[in-house]
Amino acid sequence: MGYRVERKGKAMALPVEHWPYLTVFSRLALALAIGLFVGLERERRRKDAGLRTFGFAALLGAIGGLLGENFAMLNISLLGILIVFLNLRTLREDKGTELTTSAALLVIGFVGVLSGQGHTLTPAAIGVMTAALLAWKKPLAGFSIKLSDTEVRSAILLAILAFVIYPALPEGSIDPWGALEPRTAWVTVILIAGIGFVNYILWKIYGERGIELTGFLGGLVNSSVATRELAQRAKEMPGQMTHVVYRGILLAMAAMLIRNAVLLAIFAPSALRASALAFSLMLGTSAILAFLSRRPSASAESESNPPLLNLQSPFSLKSALKFGLILVVIQIAGIFGQQMLGQLGMYITSLLGGLFSSSSAVAAAAALAARGTISNQVAGNCAVIASLTSVVINLPLIVGVGNRPLVWRIAWTVGLVTVVGVLGAILQTILLSGI
Repeated sequence: MGYRVERKGKAMALPVEHWPYLTVFSRLALALAIGLFVGLERERRRKDAGLRTFGFAALLGAIGGLLGENFAMLNISLLGILIVFLNLRTLREDKGTELTTSAALLVIGFVGVLSGQGHTLTPAAIGVMTAALLAWKKPLAGFSIKLSDTEVRSAILLAILAFVIYPALPEGSIDPWGALEPRTAWVTVILIAGIGFVNYILWKIYGERGIELTGFLGGLVNSSVATRELAQRAKEMPGQMTHVVYRGILLAMAAMLIRNAVLLAIFAPSALRASALAFSLMLGTSAILAFLSRRPSASAESESNPPLLNLQSPFSLKSALKFGLILVVIQIAGIFGQQMLGQLGMYITSLLGGLFSSSSAVAAAAALAARGTISNQVAGNCAVIASLTSVVINLPLIVGVGNRPLVWRIAWTVGLVTVVGVLGAILQTILLSGI
């Protein structure tokens, strides 16, 4: 709304101030939605601070964010006073302190401030993470109880190495051949260990609910260990667990392929595109065989007395140094092998590396491709070779179980997956070369 006045025949407009209704409304609505979303979880648990309290806390922060930083800090201080009264009330009622709810209220207050300032993705992400932490109380508590002191100490030590030692490492290569880059190698080790630790968490929480699920989650961490432990279970109960153990090994194999493909996608996406056909065929074959081998009674059989896999946390100092050593050896051997034998030298290096750690071999090939040392096609083929090596070594692991039907089924499966993987790699190479 504005005013116009006439002066000596000329139109003259007075200043007009517009209130951004839509902008303000959208910011308040976002803050309120996030507050209600988190408060819903507290309401379900019958906490004193529930749906409405969290909604008001978010709106209080949003108003402060709209008015300016000084008002935002003032409103957060008022929210702190409210939290103090909340805890005094619970203490008087002998309910103890509501530390978790209090912390969540403060977080939502700051989420409201961010929303009031115009942020969208950040407050929404914080709201989702806050709700997840509140809702996953039992799984997180159960996992923390299952962690051993050694695992906790190893994780803390590795975090120190990642955030303290990494900045001190020299940048670039430190050798005349450009084969060793300490920072790049260490980042790769941290990423591999981090992915493995996430998989380890999933296995810790859900891995004991059935042999098939145990096989898949165990395969994400270490497919060779998962295969060996599942085969041992078939040896202990001959004739009773053959079918479900076979499916568990198949799923462990598929999990290993998925993990290696993800590693390739992280370090060298173009190399994954160059090997997508081979990985798709291997995964598809494993999935089809697992589906065809399913029986109506398999579910009940797999849920009875699932095996306890003897897996070690991949997020330990020992495992990290092992990954790093294998990674560096494969990278150096790959560079010298390529210089002496060309692509064949790199393929031989990946084959030998896959015998010890297919994930390290895949990461090494991807790192070399990212640096331009080898082509994306060669890196993709190296990843396929390392993955196939990991598939093939499953057969010797189960030969000694004394279960001939299981050995023959795994041998036939390993042969089929190997054939389709090799054919996929050859066909992809032909298609990319334009022949």
